[in-house]
Parts: sequence; C-alpha cells; structure tokens
Amino acid sequence: MVKIFIDPGHGGNDPGAVGNGLQEKSLTLAIARKIRDRLKNFENVQIRMSRETDKYLTLSQRANDANNWGADYFVSIHINSAGGTSGEGFESFIFNGSVSKATIANQNVIHAEIVKATGFRDRGKKRANFAVLRQTKMPAILTENGFINNPADANKLKQDSFLNKIADGHVEGLAKALGLKKKAVAKPAPAKTTTSGKLYRVQVGAFSQKENAEKLAAELKKKGYDTYITQN
Repeated sequence: MVKIFIDPGHGGNDPGAVGNGLQEKSLTLAIARKIRDRLKNFENVQIRMSRETDKYLTLSQRANDANNWGADYFVSIHINSAGGTSGEGFESFIFNGSVSKATIANQNVIHAEIVKATGFRDRGKKRANFAVLRQTKMPAILTENGFINNPADANKLKQDSFLNKIADGHVEGLAKALGLKKKAVAKPAPAKTTTSGKLYRVQVGAFSQKENAEKLAAELKKKGYDTYITQN
C-alpha cells in the first residue's frame, strides 16, 4: 500500500498569493482535489489531504500530520508569484539539505510529467529550505504551478480544463515515480447475437390456442431464429 499525502498550500485566513482575480488557496485546493480523485483509480493507494476545506493550518501541522500518518510521499501544491509580472511557468522544489536518492529521482519524474501535461515554461528543478520539505520524514516535493500575477499564466489558471492538466501531470508523475498501477476496468458484456441474425415475432392472436403459438415459436428456434411471443 502506497500512502500519498497531498497538501494544498495556504487556506483560511492565509490566502497565499493573489492576483488577476485569483487566490492561491482556492486554486491549490481545487488542484489537490482533482489529484486525489484521479489517484483513486489506482490500486493499493491511500490518499490523505492536509485540508479538504478552506481552513488555516500551520506548516508544522501539515508536516506532522503526514509524519504521524506514515505517508510514503508528500506533495505540496502551490501557485507562484513574483515582483512585477515577469514570472512565468512551472518549477518544483525539494529540500536543500540531505535528501534520499528517491527524493531526487521522484522530482525528476514528476517535474517532467507536469511540464509535459501543461506546456508551462520550464523554470527548472530547484531546492529550498521550505518547512514542509524540511520537517517531513518521507520523500517530498513542492510544486509551483504558474504565476498568479502573470496575466498569461493567470488566464490559464482560470480555466478548469487547465487545472485538469495540472492534476493529470501530477498524477502521471506520481504513478511513474511510485510504480502505481491502474485498477482494472470491467468490460461490458458483449451484445447478444443470433446465429441467423433473424428475429421472428409470433402473435398469439393469429392462433386458436396459445399452445399452437408456442409450438411454432419452438420450431422456429430450432431453425436458428430468435423468437418472441406477443399477445396480438
């Protein structure tokens, strides 16, 4: 069983970055929910979110919740901002201290899949001393999905279809990095076909007795017809 902890950044009285009519806390929650729902289509996966509503949590609360749950991987979702409107595109972060080989390998895979799915400008794979990366005990990544104060990025972030692309990139990356397998999808039963391709309706009203209609139906069936009996 793989336990994935999803952390939508900010929340409650902490809106995060704001710009172009958008709030980071709302976008991160929307993306995180989409990731959660998509991960349910994979086998042997448990998902927990630091928050599923608009509420405030400290950075330590987020990290401690993941640690206490025994998460195998931690993903923190964010939207970027910068001075002016020069910032553009996607970047990801892992802790800038000592990290496992899995942390680095996972970042390589997940980062590439998000850039591929979104078409964002690739700002590169980076490292930082962010609390949720420093305090978590499992491999962790923090993603910055576009710049909220850049009109071009913001216009993309206003589209639910683009948020789907961001979620798809995260999920595809997680699946590849963690070796997740999709659940088998039950195939619908094939449509019933007849040997002759012919259908014959036997009307009871055309016979003096119902038994005679049933007799004819039985004889037709022997000859390869599909039959059904109606009252008139």
